[in-house]
Amino acid sequence: MNAVTSAVLLAAGRGARLGPLTQDFPKAMLEVGGQPMLHRIIGGLANAGVDRFTIVSGHAAESLEQATGDGRRWGVHIRYVRQAVLDGTARALALARSDVGDSSFFVGWGDIVVDAANYDRVIAAAGPTGASLAVNEVDDPHAGAAVEVDDDWAVTRIVEKPPKGTSNTRWNNAGLSVLPPEIWGFVAALQPSSRGEYELPGAIAAFIAAGGRIRAVPIAGPWFDAGTPESLAAARLHFGG
Repeated sequence: MNAVTSAVLLAAGRGARLGPLTQDFPKAMLEVGGQPMLHRIIGGLANAGVDRFTIVSGHAAESLEQATGDGRRWGVHIRYVRQAVLDGTARALALARSDVGDSSFFVGWGDIVVDAANYDRVIAAAGPTGASLAVNEVDDPHAGAAVEVDDDWAVTRIVEKPPKGTSNTRWNNAGLSVLPPEIWGFVAALQPSSRGEYELPGAIAAFIAAGGRIRAVPIAGPWFDAGTPESLAAARLHFGG
């Protein structure tokens, strides 16, 4: 039986890059393959053994919560917390601290779309250390977070939004991970980034710098960050609508 049974899904963002599509609508509820992205993620994780979810809502929260419900359609339990001030993904995650207890937990972004088999892979890879991080290969990870790994696929360093052309890795933080309870101390100690936000990759990077071990897991199949019109269209093309 899977050791990871709880998940935190971050779905508070405004989706500014999607323009009118998300002006009054939650980004995670945009449809890919005939269902909202958030519902696709919940279903995939439920099939991977996760049965308790905390969803962090924010922009158009009421619409998202009403359309998703309490989770019974997937055979899971869903609780919602609202991020009133959109000051970063680490602050969003901190709102779910009391829900996950002192166990490792899955965390993911509500607009990251992948083939469902990846959820099992990321959870299984966490193993005895209770920590894993999905990565996807890109030409240059300057738009996300560069992830450096060693020969055993242990993450050695994460650099959030490095200047273009400066990374010596092609691996990007894919936005799906299993984190251990030790992460909470690093979330609490995190300082705002140069963009003025408390960013979860920064807390993960600090955990690694302090000797924490996280196993990298390459995404199988395509990876879509559906926060732009182009990526949303590509996800819809791949998943059939």
